[in-house]
Amino acid sequence: MSPPIQFEMRRRTLLVGTAIGALTAAFAGRAVAQTQAVVAETPGADRSAVTLSVNGTDRQVEVDNRTTLLDVLREHMQLNGTKKGCDHGQCGACTVTVNGTRVNSCLSLAVMHEGDEIETIEGIGTPEALDPMQQAFITHDGFQCGYCTPGQITSARSVIEEIRAGIPSHVTDDLTTQIAVTDAEIRERMSGNICRCGAYSNILAAITQVAEDQA
Repeated sequence: MSPPIQFEMRRRTLLVGTAIGALTAAFAGRAVAQTQAVVAETPGADRSAVTLSVNGTDRQVEVDNRTTLLDVLREHMQLNGTKKGCDHGQCGACTVTVNGTRVNSCLSLAVMHEGDEIETIEGIGTPEALDPMQQAFITHDGFQCGYCTPGQITSARSVIEEIRAGIPSHVTDDLTTQIAVTDAEIRERMSGNICRCGAYSNILAAITQVAEDQA
């Protein structure tokens, strides 16, 4: 049987070993961080060039594949009318239309919309020639702080088009006749657009006026 090994750890040896271990870990961590930084900065398969038709003009941008349509509009094209509210698709401030259908741009990736026609609030009327819905919001004081207004107006215009196209909502009772533009229909279809100032009754009045004028 082998004799027991006599082992004695000196304080100096322990301190030196601990220091070497700490330095090794620090350099290893720094090397990993530098590698990650290089990977993050190097363009490759995680980036794409996408062409969007925005308010009637073709715009090409190169973006990270994870970039939302909202961030492309705001950060790459400086179209800041479309607002970032909750960034979770719950407030409607980021509403735009894609090929005529309203979407929450914060939930949609830009690379999904190659060649699509995007309309933002900047493409709806001008200060000199307001869209009827924009004028109705002014007439009925359909906004207070105004932050949600671009999304509200974009959705409101789509609501009238959806009703006229016969697209039912959860409150549509009769699917065999033309859907009427009622308060209940408007409220249900606009429920995804939140106004934290509480101007809902005025927004309802504005949409109703436009629907009646266009009937």
